[in-house]
Amino acid sequence: MTIRRGGGGRTTVVCVTGASGYVASWLVKLLLLRGFTVRASVRDPSDLNKTKHLLALDGAKERLHLFKADILEEGSFDTEIDGCEGVFHTASPCNLYVTEENARAELIDPAIKGTINVLASCARVTSVRRVVLTSSSSAVIYNGWPRTPDVVVDETWYSTPDVCEKLKVWYPLAKTLAEDAAWKFAKEKGIDMVVMNPAVCIGPLLRPALNVGATEIMKLINGESFRNFSFGWVNIKDAVNAHIQAFEIPSASGRYFLTERVAHLSEIVDIMRKLFPDFRLPEKCEDDKPFMPIYLASKEKAKSIGIDFMPLEQGIKETIESLKDKGLLDC
Repeated sequence: MTIRRGGGGRTTVVCVTGASGYVASWLVKLLLLRGFTVRASVRDPSDLNKTKHLLALDGAKERLHLFKADILEEGSFDTEIDGCEGVFHTASPCNLYVTEENARAELIDPAIKGTINVLASCARVTSVRRVVLTSSSSAVIYNGWPRTPDVVVDETWYSTPDVCEKLKVWYPLAKTLAEDAAWKFAKEKGIDMVVMNPAVCIGPLLRPALNVGATEIMKLINGESFRNFSFGWVNIKDAVNAHIQAFEIPSASGRYFLTERVAHLSEIVDIMRKLFPDFRLPEKCEDDKPFMPIYLASKEKAKSIGIDFMPLEQGIKETIESLKDKGLLDC
């Protein structure tokens, strides 16, 4: 393993916000494996339900420092970010089922304010050379343009607030507005920022808590039917490696659309049936409408930073095996 060293022979120090989350936990894990020193923010460092898996990671005893911070509290990241060369900002409210009445207060405003607060801390110190922001593919695809099997979606696509509002998709709206605010602030303050736009992440869980991808898989197991819905999917290890590559490769810039494949839930069921023939899986869709179409996802820019996506089948297999290992799946 190559140890990343800065001046004076020290390992490179980076900050990860929202470290107990799915993407952030994997970021901490792979950063430690690559030899970085990691300052990781959590809401409550004493809550072992949220931190035990982090403290057990290889290298954690020597190079992981957990600290308490609130993304909505101005300046709460200043001390810990000072001295970091890189900041990986993943912390953001994630509520896919928020109501329209509560969307602004519970999701949209906190996403924007939290992102700007962290970037403001980065702007107040001289040590940070690059920020890697975790956005979402949902900040890419909701623009009203056709998404059909012959259409290729790439980083040049941007979701638009009016389309998100028309469709009443509040999480995509929050990610879209937060990313837009981040780009404007980074430009104003001269912050070197790279943005990751991952699709639904699947793969092993580091703690026994369901992320969006694992939740979708769980819904299909023992389900009576599957939803008429198509997603973009990406293995968590690819998504996180892309984050780290974007920090380490000087030429990395702009946005990276991280999607291995777009698949309808009917295809996910077919893959699961082949991998786990003993599972009781749904045979029919919840409605008789035409299936939501899929589209093609460009991988060219991700390849430019060394990402060779793992196949969707591998991610599904890893997710289900992890659900079993964590005691979340009784079959």
